[in-house]
Amino acid sequence: MHSKNESLRKSILHSIRNRKSIRDQAPAIERAPGTRIASYNVHKCVGSDRRFDPDRILRVIQEIDADIIALQEADSRFGERTGLLDLTRLEREAGLVAVPVSGVAKAHGWHGNVVLFKQGIVRDVHQIKLPGLEPRGALVAEIELSSGSILRIIAAHFGLLRRSRAQQARTLVEIMTRAGELPTILLGDLNEWRLGDRSSLNTFHAAFGPQPAAVPSFPANMPILALDRMIANRAGLISAIEVHNTPLARMASDHLPIKTTLTQLATAGET
Repeated sequence: MHSKNESLRKSILHSIRNRKSIRDQAPAIERAPGTRIASYNVHKCVGSDRRFDPDRILRVIQEIDADIIALQEADSRFGERTGLLDLTRLEREAGLVAVPVSGVAKAHGWHGNVVLFKQGIVRDVHQIKLPGLEPRGALVAEIELSSGSILRIIAAHFGLLRRSRAQQARTLVEIMTRAGELPTILLGDLNEWRLGDRSSLNTFHAAFGPQPAAVPSFPANMPILALDRMIANRAGLISAIEVHNTPLARMASDHLPIKTTLTQLATAGET
């Protein structure tokens, strides 16, 4: 227990000491070749200044320039869920189209989860209601990219309670066990800050194998906790995960986006 607390303490101290260098980062001009994947909790478009501003979120998404991006908290939470972003503008200015979901008249996604992609064909979509005291869900989409590669995306937002997160992780592992061997990326705000044996993310080891190094993404103005994660079911599928840390991203939401570049994707004829 002492070693786990010590690891968390060192992580926090490292983030504090590197705060100035993190703030001085500029948006990358060049992007690596390959399929860029990103995840972003947009916090209902409320920024670190507590101001509701969907335009800032749209501009951050443009900065990221992802081929596929999963959003969390993109809908209002109470009453009839209503989407908070201008999806028509996103398609026009960023080339991103939302994976369609059923049974939601005004919402963008499923329990606030939205998956957007630039080019390709959606082969299958499943909406998963995750167990727990809070209304949480996951969106599972199989996308055939324009290159012919097939990719399964599981976009999820886990609960705040440890017991709920453990249940939610087990639910997704069961889905993975039944769903076959497509290259799969699980990504989203998994709300897990614990390290070692107490982490609910250990449940994913059997289905996904070793997890890539986590990067702090929360809170946006001084990231200390790695609440946002990406996990792949194939070794080498995910390159290094980066936090998208720009002045606009630090202001637009209470989370920073995370991103990576994928390689080794199979084509439709190889799956």
